Amino acid sequence: MRILLIGASGQLGSELLRQNPGHEIVAPGREVLDLTRPDEAVALIERLRPEVVINCAAFHNVPKCEDEPAQAFLINFVAVRELAMACAACGIRFVTFSSDYVFGGERATPWLESDQPSPLQIYGMTRLAGEYAALAAKPESAVVIRTCGLYGLTGARSKGGNFVDMRVAEALRGQSIEMACEQRVIPTAAADLAQAAYQLIGHPPLQPGIYHLVNEGACSWYEFTCEIVRLIGASVKVLPVDRGGRTGAMRRPLYSVLANTRARAMGIVLRPWQSALAAYLKAKYPEIQSP
Repeated sequence: MRILLIGASGQLGSELLRQNPGHEIVAPGREVLDLTRPDEAVALIERLRPEVVINCAAFHNVPKCEDEPAQAFLINFVAVRELAMACAACGIRFVTFSSDYVFGGERATPWLESDQPSPLQIYGMTRLAGEYAALAAKPESAVVIRTCGLYGLTGARSKGGNFVDMRVAEALRGQSIEMACEQRVIPTAAADLAQAAYQLIGHPPLQPGIYHLVNEGACSWYEFTCEIVRLIGASVKVLPVDRGGRTGAMRRPLYSVLANTRARAMGIVLRPWQSALAAYLKAKYPEIQSP
């Protein structure tokens, strides 16, 4: 299968390259394809005519989206719409990724793919707009994959790394860590997500629409941090803090656990988040002896 991969330098894109099961992948760098100039991507699609376009590029620095809403909408909505429309015109399958942040409000049970979104901040609004754009432009074959709490070997440049690496660095410095305890999430390893995404894309016949792909289980960021500290054998205190899901005036969903129902029905299930985290730490920090 010939694939055009957009966003190959990020956490997920780099894992899609590493986990490639044998597809022919064209993965242009940002200097060749910049989603702030969507016409470049459209021209590339029309020239290459791949079988599938996978878009994993996004403006995902959540607080920064509040300060730069126009840029967030440009990348997370406008560019996705242009990509989807170009794929529709050329008869190409379009796959794009989205976020648990399309949800908000009171909840105590995992969100289904069919549940009504209700984003609480600019980031979630732009990701939801991108979903609608993709599905409206190519309803017969567009696929939207939502995930949660992504971390990968490459790290997120816009955030200065990923959550796990930042917690490891703090723990190794011996400093106590204050961590939010009120949000329920499913931290998901990019390696696992990439493998599952390939399984999904290659599954015949694949129905269009929204899929949730996340590691199994759920935890708070506090519990996740405690497990990181335990696995690396650090002797530091992790202190639970209830911030009400807020970063300043910006609200985050208090419960954004996603239910993998559609992919599970196809036999696609990711491993528990604890196993994924242990594997990540072993691969990223082989010098650290886990208990």
